[in-house]
Amino acid sequence: MTKSKAKPDQDKPEAPAFSSALATGHPAATLWLEVMAESTRFLSERVRTDLEMQQAMLRCQSPTEMVRLQSEFFRKAIDQYTSEAQRMFEIMSDVTDQTLKQTRTGTKRGYDDVPL
Repeated sequence: MTKSKAKPDQDKPEAPAFSSALATGHPAATLWLEVMAESTRFLSERVRTDLEMQQAMLRCQSPTEMVRLQSEFFRKAIDQYTSEAQRMFEIMSDVTDQTLKQTRTGTKRGYDDVPL
């Protein structure tokens, strides 16, 4: 019995398709890269903020100081998540606009120009 050797390209057909879409500047590939870059930036900022909060909590001297810190932390987190959602919406809206511009044809048709 001989084993058939599968080619590496057959195992992951989506990799060449994504590479070619990326090389041609396809809006979906651009969107993917922008969303991943923004998500990475936001995540690293949130992790940094969380670590700063933990350090501040360890320095607390009283329960009231702890409550104040937690309140500020949650207010800041809500603001950051809200602004991040707006950024993601803007990124996706921009790419949608670009995609729609690419799909438009150079000819315009009137409503009444279709023969009956």
